[in-house]
Order: sequence, then C-alpha cells, then structure tokens
Amino acid sequence: MKKVDIIVPCFNENQVLELFFNEAYKVISGINDYSFEFIFVDDGSSDNTVDILKGYAKKYDFVKYISFSRNFGKESAMYAGLKNSTGDFAVMLDSDLQHPPKLILDMLKAMEEGYDCCSANRATRDGDPKLRTFFTRRFYRLVNRISEVDMPDGAGDFRMMNRKMINAVIAMSEVQRFSKGIFSWVGFKTKWIKFENVERAAGETKWSFWKLFKYALDGITAFSTAPLKLASVLGIFISFSSFVYLIYIVAKTIISGVDLPGYASIITLILFVGGITIFSCGILGEYVAKIYMEVKNRPIYIIRESNLENEKNDYKK
Repeated sequence: MKKVDIIVPCFNENQVLELFFNEAYKVISGINDYSFEFIFVDDGSSDNTVDILKGYAKKYDFVKYISFSRNFGKESAMYAGLKNSTGDFAVMLDSDLQHPPKLILDMLKAMEEGYDCCSANRATRDGDPKLRTFFTRRFYRLVNRISEVDMPDGAGDFRMMNRKMINAVIAMSEVQRFSKGIFSWVGFKTKWIKFENVERAAGETKWSFWKLFKYALDGITAFSTAPLKLASVLGIFISFSSFVYLIYIVAKTIISGVDLPGYASIITLILFVGGITIFSCGILGEYVAKIYMEVKNRPIYIIRESNLENEKNDYKK
C-alpha cells in the first residue's frame, strides 16, 4: 500500500484547523488502497495552533506535527514538511480550505497515470481584491518573459509530487526560497487541474500587499538575472545620451558662440542620472543581499518540538 503525506503549513490558524481537519479526514477516509499521514508544520504561531495539533497527534497516530522555534515563513514550512516526508507521494495544501481537499483523489489518479506531479491552479480569482489580481497577473507575465522557468498564471503550492520530484526539490536547499519557481525549475511530468477560487473558511489571510510584493521580488531575483542586465542597458543608454548631448553642446558653441547653460536642464540631468545610478545600485544590492544570506549558511528552519521519531532538522543544509 502506497503512502501519501499531507503537508499542511500553519501560522495562527486556530480558527480554521478543526474545519480543515474534519474536511480532509472525510476525504481520505473514502480513498482505499492508500495510507495517509498528516504532517502539520506550525510556523511559530502565537495562538494555540500547536496545542490543537498536539491534541490531534494524541488522538490519531497518523497525525504528525513539527513546531518551529519562531516564524520562519511559509516557504520554510513547506521545505520542512517535504524534508520530513517519507511517503511515496506528498501533497501540500493550505489549512484555510482555499485548497479543496477533495482534489486529492484527482491528484492520485494523475499519479496512477504516470505523472510525476499534479498541480492545481485557480481557474478564476473571484473574491480577491482587484488590485491584487491585476499585479498578480502582471507578475506571472513578467517572470515568464525574463526567466527560464514557466509558471502558469494561477499556479500555486497546491500540488502532489512523487518521491523523485520530492527529492529533487529538497536537494535545492537555498535559504531564499521561491517554491513556485523551484517546482518549475526541477521539471518532471506535470498534470494541471483547475479549481474554482474560494474564500477562507475562517480567520484572516497572513499575506498583505507588501508581503506579496516582496515575495514577487524574491521570485524575480531568484530565477532571473534580467534586472542586472537592465541596469547595464540603462548605463549604456545614459552614457550614449551624454555623448550625444556633448556633441550637441560643442557644435552649438562653435556655431552660436558661448552660451550660458540653463540651470533647470542641468539639475534635471543630474537628478535623472543620479536616480538611475541609485536604481541600478538597488538592483545590485538585491542580488548581493541574496548572496550574503546564502554564504552565511544558516538553517532554513529550526524545530522546537515534534512528535516525529526521526525528525530531520536543518542546522546544516
């Protein structure tokens, strides 16, 4: 009997955990020929999320939990779940029920068809703020143009993978993680299924607009060097423009005599060049910051407590 690990990152989800567990348990109870194990990853919650998980672990032997020493972020929680997974397959889904557990059955059918991965992407973004939807769609278009990875619009973390793909994802142990890009970068045969977007069953989203913006920047800088090339192109353009302007000034002086340069035009040029310089330094700084975080070789996460017998901590990558 093949084993399926259900990896569920949690951060302050005490309001929705019971609803999620009841729904997911009902789904897996109706699936035969597979054994299931829950791996809940508490990402340093400040509410009683970990206490709820301990209660489930005492009642059900197929419930495992990992609790971080602090909030390391969802990316670290997903990595910890995959690293501590021992099943033939692993499926990742959110505890807010925006990822319907009933799709686990469809994903298993895709695995039986010979796919390495089955990923669910949202058919619509109904319920999301319009501004967020606008920027999200623009992000997917941009990252697909400037990087070597292909991330379909609406693709998320809700997916099932076989052991080969799980091992490939774990092998990519960079600290600054962007799983959507990693899943695409490792490749493997993937089947896409669509589902309708639903709102959270309870509680509030932990993703603010600013957090999503920073996450998008991480995705771009993690899988594309196009911003660095853009800074180079801007530098060449400004240098060429300055040379042309120099020729214009010399020619004008020869023809018309010495003329007092305009104060406004000089200030404008100085501010323009200065702005481009600072912008280019900012782009370079993003990449240097990533290098700085990677070379320190800090762990992606630290486990405070767990009921896993052979927990795989991450003090060394």
